Formats: sequence, structure tokens, C-alpha cells
Amino acid sequence: MKIVFTAEHTGDLTAFHQLGELLVEGWALGKPKLSADQLITLAHDADVLVTSYDDITEAVIAACPRLKVIACTRANPVNIDIKAAQARDIRVLYTPGRNADAAAELTLGLMLSLARHIPQSHAALKRGEFTSAENASQATQSGLRRDVVWDVSPESPYEVFKGSELRNKTLGLVGYGNIGRRVARIARAFGMAVLVVDPFVAAEDINEPGLQKTTLEALFREADIVSLHLSSGPHSDGLVNATLLNSMKPGALLINTSRAAVVEEDALINALRHGPLGGAALDVYHREPLWRDHPFVTEFDNVIVTPHIAGATRESIAKHTAMIAADLQRYVAGEPLLYQWR
Repeated sequence: MKIVFTAEHTGDLTAFHQLGELLVEGWALGKPKLSADQLITLAHDADVLVTSYDDITEAVIAACPRLKVIACTRANPVNIDIKAAQARDIRVLYTPGRNADAAAELTLGLMLSLARHIPQSHAALKRGEFTSAENASQATQSGLRRDVVWDVSPESPYEVFKGSELRNKTLGLVGYGNIGRRVARIARAFGMAVLVVDPFVAAEDINEPGLQKTTLEALFREADIVSLHLSSGPHSDGLVNATLLNSMKPGALLINTSRAAVVEEDALINALRHGPLGGAALDVYHREPLWRDHPFVTEFDNVIVTPHIAGATRESIAKHTAMIAADLQRYVAGEPLLYQWR
């Protein structure tokens, strides 16, 4: 069996070597995405193709007549032409939940950063604000403690960066899949109440103290913080529109670590400029990479931006590598597959 491997990986591909001939290229070696012609050259005689982000189109599939398995190390194999693969009876594997912990933890990190102005206070100190030219060891201080006691003037960092606690706040989760559930559990540990909207999850599945299923409109009206955990698609793109954003509490916060398409960008910018939004934290954008003169970068001090890194952890890579290797071992052994896209 010949395996062409172009996916991000942990560095140990022993399990794949044991399954047959292994050809490693592309993203797996730190190179850019492969073109269709490059993929066809590599995989025209392959039995298995393992990829992360290469586009496995109908043309690529047609030019690789021996392909039996296409494995995608993502939670949603959007870069694979599923219909073309299924028409050829090719198994499509994916890795659900592989980065759920990573995305959930970044979401909570962004939530804390918004609530406590962590990036802004860090940047201010790095710029030399709220610092002293005098060496602390040489400074003369009075009082019982040798630490800084700020005054409460409007210019004091104690006032400039005064934030809010998460305890007793209401978090609204739009999407209650692998990531949303993990965010909910961590948020409950902070003492937050959690509202949930997900048409594919029954109210009985959210039957836990502190959690409540509700409507989208009620969630946006009542939540102090709204966090989005949706995939892009015809039913979700543009879901978060001006009507919903304008219905939020004054000073409410929005976090999006899912897909940019679910939010109308102009409506979000408007809600940040004119209210009611008090801030936002974004990991995804309608055009990536985010251009440097975008309003999210240049205009808003209350917007935290990260460059689409929610799933970027070593552990996520280790999980998806192990999941694909294990399912390929099951395939060779003729056993049922755990991660086959249906």
C-alpha cells in the first residue's frame, strides 16, 4: 500500500511507515499547499492520501485511480470533494474533536483578555507607559509594603484597565458541539451561567445545572458575552446580523473563534463604532491574512485580534496524527472505521 502524506504531523510517522510505502511531501515538510498538478504527480499511483489543507478536487481524484482512502486531519474535511470521493467509493476520514480543547482554551483566554484588558495593559507597559525611569531597588518607598499603590485618578492604570469578573456573568454559546461543550464546562467552573443555541442538540442534552437552551434572539439579548462555535454553511453564514448585534446589552462582548462568515462584518464594525458592543475578540476574518489597515487593527482599542490560531497546539497535531494512523490500521485490518465522514 502506498501512502502519500502531506499533512501537518508530530514528527513520528512510524505507524504510517508500518502500513506500507510512505511518501512525505508538501505541508508535512513545511512547504506551501500543493497544486492539483503536484498532487496528481505525487498520488497518481497512491492507495491512501493524507492531507491537512491541500484541495482534493474532483480532477485530482479522477487522476488517482488507485485511491481507496483520503484522510483529512481536520474536524471538517471542507477541502475534499466528498461527492467525487464517494462516487468512487473512496473512504474519507477526518478527525472530529482533535482541536476542541485548543479552541475552547483560546476562547476562554480571549474571554479573560476582554474582561480584564490583558493585551492592552501588557502593550502599555511595553510602550513604557505606567513605568518608572527609576530603578525599583533604588527607589524610596514609604508605607509597610514595598509595592506600587496606584491612585484612583482617571489616568491611573487601576482605572484605565479596570475590568469585569466572569463570575455571575451570563455566557451565550451559539453552537454546542465539541468545542462549545468544553467552553461551557470551563465557564461553569468560573461561576458563569450559560445559555445555549444549537438546533441539532436537544434540550435534554443540556440538562445540567447552570445551562439552559434558549432562542437565538433571547441569547443575544440576555448574554453578557456571546461566543460563536459554528461551521460555515448556508444556514449559518450571516447568522449574526445587525438586528442581533444591536439587541445586545450595552457593553456586551462578542468572541468568534469559529468562522468569519457567520458574522456580517459591516454590522459588527457598526456595533463596535456606535454601540452596543463593548468589545470583541476575533480569531477569524472574511479575508485572511487580515490586512494591516483593517478597522479591527487600526480603529478599535477594544478589539483583540489573533491570526487564526485557535487550533494551533502541539497536542492537536498529535491527536489528529494518532487518529488517522489508528483508523488506517483498522482499514487494513478490515475493521469498522471510527472517523469516516458520512
